[in-house]
Order: sequence, then structure tokens, then C-alpha cells
Amino acid sequence: MDWMAWTTPTAIFFLCIALMLAGMTVWEVVSPTVEAKGFLPMRTTRGDRLFIGLLGSAFIHLGWLAATDASLWGASAVALVWIALVIRFG
Repeated sequence: MDWMAWTTPTAIFFLCIALMLAGMTVWEVVSPTVEAKGFLPMRTTRGDRLFIGLLGSAFIHLGWLAATDASLWGASAVALVWIALVIRFG
């Protein structure tokens, strides 16, 4: 991966996303999803909620960078909670 000059945290981030997508694929094959209505203002599938969670996580990280000089590990913790809430209750 030297040709891309990736840092270790960047590689871990993309590895985690790849693992989430693989896990969601296996979950979908084993147990097909049905649309559900949670706190989001529309009916969504698990894949929809994962996408919304990842998109929200990007905004959490951008807001963290704009608001503070603290380490991004805090934003990552908040983002993990956000994704868990969206996937479970969204």
C-alpha cells in the first residue's frame, strides 16, 4: 500500500468498512431484510441504515475536526455509538 501513502489509521478505517459490508452481505443471505420504520422519517432496510450511519459518521468526524483539536478517537467512539443506534433503532 506504499503507492497510496496510506497511514495505518486510514487502512484500518477502510478495512473496517469492508468488514462491515461483508458482514452485512452474509447477514442478508442468512436472514433477508424487511423494511422497518424506526426513528428515521422513512422505512429503511439494514443496508439503508448502514449507509445512513456511515454518512452520519463522516459528518461527526468533520464536525469534530471543525470544533476541536482533540484526537479523532473521540469522534470515532461517538460515530460507533451513532451507527449502532441507527442500525438498531433507525
